[in-house]
Amino acid sequence: MKTSRTHKSPKDQALLINVAESIGSTLGAIAAKADAAQRAITGGDVRARVKSGAEKLIRRGTRAASRATSAVKRAKPTRTARRTVRKAAKRVTGKRARAKK
Repeated sequence: MKTSRTHKSPKDQALLINVAESIGSTLGAIAAKADAAQRAITGGDVRARVKSGAEKLIRRGTRAASRATSAVKRAKPTRTARRTVRKAAKRVTGKRARAKK
């Protein structure tokens, strides 16, 4: 007489659980690597950090250049030289105007 077995032994069940856990952990590792690869391709945080650092550097350079330019314009020797150049230009144009008359 044949009997149908509907009840599995605990040994088989433990083996199935172990295989399922192994598959789940492998799939999790693959998903984590795929996510890391996706972030590396798209840039993610690294690109944003580099971009903000570059923008900050540009702002600092621009600010320093404008400060240097204004300092040069305010400097006394520059003002004196500018005044001298203007006087020389007036003298030259005055001489030319008188020469043409």
